[in-house]
Amino acid sequence: MEKNWTELSKKELDKMEKIAKSAAKLFNEKGYLETSMDDVSSAARLSKGGIYHYFSSKNEILFFISSNFMDLLLGGLEEELKKIEDCFPKIKYFISRHIQFYARYISEAKTVIHEAHLLPPEYFKVIADKERQYHQIVSDILFDYFEGNIPKDQLKTIAFILFGTCNGIYYWYDPRGSITPQNLSEIIGDILCGGLRGFEKKRKIKPRS
Repeated sequence: MEKNWTELSKKELDKMEKIAKSAAKLFNEKGYLETSMDDVSSAARLSKGGIYHYFSSKNEILFFISSNFMDLLLGGLEEELKKIEDCFPKIKYFISRHIQFYARYISEAKTVIHEAHLLPPEYFKVIADKERQYHQIVSDILFDYFEGNIPKDQLKTIAFILFGTCNGIYYWYDPRGSITPQNLSEIIGDILCGGLRGFEKKRKIKPRS
């Protein structure tokens, strides 16, 4: 079930985003299940009735956070990648873009990773479909790199290694530290692309008879 938020005014959306950002920070600190609507009301500095004016439940807040973040990741991505010809620059651009969004929306990103699975099935299906769409974009880039000559299970494994590396930073990376998001993107991109070159070279070496 997809909520139609496009019909809301900018003022209403801004208020919902403010509530959602406060809630995302709480979900990171306390956990989704442990956070109450009273907690959200206090953090957002809005009455409980005011919260319910915009969201019918805590589930709806979590869905709003998760859906909006996935829309940010997906928005315009395929069009941007079409402007890049070679696979490795595409991979590095994808990684850089992913990490830049993480740095700007830390609480929202962590909420999707850690809490979205707690949504009711009809809500979670929407998020899972968006995640699959996002993953498919990476799989398509890798498929092109291997010119289609790679087993599906290996392609899936490599795609999940890439996502695991990028999403693993959520546990330890602080964008306010000495390693900037751009620095981190370059490091991850160089390591992953170097690993792909080595993997492909090894695949092409014929075993001795």
